[in-house]
Amino acid sequence: MTTRPIKKIIFIEAKPSDVHIFTRVPIPRLGTILLATLLKQQGYDAKCYVETIDELDLEDIMTADAVGISSISSTTPRSYEIAKLLKEAGIPVFMGGAHVTYMTEEALEYCDYVLRGEADDTIVPFIDALNAGEGLEDVAGLSFRDTDGEIKHNKTVSYCKDIDALPIPDFTLVHGLELNVSKKLPITPIMTSRGCPYDCSFCSVTKMFGHKYRFREKETVLAEIKHHMDNGTKWVFFYDDNFTADRERTKELLEAMIERGLTPKWSAQVRVETAKDTELMALMQKSGCHTVYVGFESVNPATLEAYNKKQSVSDIEHCIESFHDYGVNIHGMFVFGSDLDTIDTIHETVHFAKKNNIESVQFLILTPLVGTTLYHDLLKEDRIISRDWTLYDAHHVVFKPKLMTYYELQYETTKATKAFYSRWQIIKRAIKFDIWPMIIKAYGRRMSRQWADQNAYFIEYTRSITNAGKVLELAARKSAEDIKERLTKLKIKGFRRPQSDHK
Repeated sequence: MTTRPIKKIIFIEAKPSDVHIFTRVPIPRLGTILLATLLKQQGYDAKCYVETIDELDLEDIMTADAVGISSISSTTPRSYEIAKLLKEAGIPVFMGGAHVTYMTEEALEYCDYVLRGEADDTIVPFIDALNAGEGLEDVAGLSFRDTDGEIKHNKTVSYCKDIDALPIPDFTLVHGLELNVSKKLPITPIMTSRGCPYDCSFCSVTKMFGHKYRFREKETVLAEIKHHMDNGTKWVFFYDDNFTADRERTKELLEAMIERGLTPKWSAQVRVETAKDTELMALMQKSGCHTVYVGFESVNPATLEAYNKKQSVSDIEHCIESFHDYGVNIHGMFVFGSDLDTIDTIHETVHFAKKNNIESVQFLILTPLVGTTLYHDLLKEDRIISRDWTLYDAHHVVFKPKLMTYYELQYETTKATKAFYSRWQIIKRAIKFDIWPMIIKAYGRRMSRQWADQNAYFIEYTRSITNAGKVLELAARKSAEDIKERLTKLKIKGFRRPQSDHK
């Protein structure tokens, strides 16, 4: 335990190791910014570094009395590097996020403390305990090493009791945004709920935030929208995992936004059933909805069932048609690599996305994130082939597919993205004067080609291990056949175990 007074706390959100479709439009995760805001309200000197927005200033960070690092699986290796450096400099380091919540002992090899699960209700008691030099054992969700070096895991933290009481995240606490948030942050994230009652096998949301929706009050959300608009925000991203989870509640919010003139351009994540409610769709259009992000996941009915999506391909088609009728753009997210997917599934998905004129897509590779049902299932089946966490970004194959080789899944997914963002798709939109889709497809083409260039080594790696696997399989088969042939020649049908002298 540190005896150093804790006054200045710096939070760090490490950058991903690779480019992706959102690289040019960074939207910071809200966790560290909320925690910094809570500590600032208690009189602490708190600030954040979000590497996708601005570089780390190590001189400044080295003056911190404690540093908190948030990470997802793909950013964990960089987070560990930073944590190790700071810990060696004598600065207390604590970590949080989904990955370290489920890989706590791994994280404690690099940092001093892990705040498991949601830390909104525990961050202030934790820092207070550090300052007091006692009371760490009373902080729920905290893991740490005691004076004997033994790892202690405090009782599991409860979900945030009242997310409506959380403050408006102070983005001026983010390094690089101090003077003009809206200039460097063109899209502002606003959270209106947490949790999800669905239980998709590959998703970590319910493990971190629970199966029950927790909503913020309408007036609280409206006040936050107004606050950001007054400070120059013109585009809002509703940060919820499913913004239309409670359709009646969403309608009330959108009606109030329209009534009060709080209608910035906005986007959000929704499920396909949103499109079945025409009243909701009309309100979304009128209130300024620009783009929806929809987890379609697959056009293979068997895969949808395996993913536990509770939706059909016809639901997906109706969703796309309805949003287009209301003038809303669609970012479709598809996941390849289930045990029921083949190369044909990938080809059919590309055709489906083009035929239905989806504005933008992400063709993702099924990824066994720690803590998910998928991770545990593949672990039991010994099908995870890499623990390089930088590859756990849904763009790299890290497990053994059933109906494809490693190389086929990696190569075909990369090819699918290039095919969707082809030059002809851009020209088609230009001919129709569909300016936004044309721009987004041109951007997607550039980013997909950049990703493929930077990851040519990995694609070649998947080819080589696939070929090596085939060689080994063939060698094993030949070896077995050779032994069988020789035993046949010797007229020996099998071996008998020698009798033991001990009964």
